[in-house]
Amino acid sequence: MHALLTHVPTPLLAADLVDVTSIVQALIYSAIGIVLFGLAFFVIVQIAPFSIRKEIEEDQNTSLGIIIGAVIIGISMIISAAVQG
Repeated sequence: MHALLTHVPTPLLAADLVDVTSIVQALIYSAIGIVLFGLAFFVIVQIAPFSIRKEIEEDQNTSLGIIIGAVIIGISMIISAAVQG
């Protein structure tokens, strides 16, 4: 019984709670994903035979907005799967 009373637990350090390597890797992969997403969106805008901004903002083309939104979600899912491995 004496051995149980003399055991003092060690304090939990902040280094034990946070894995710095995982945070740095998450930041790097996030940056890569954002750059790839921006590049893909730029390519979509350049390939379109019309002004996407004009069609959505000035002409109120809701259908184009929905399609561009679907493309954005699809590209995001592909980049997410690629980054996760």
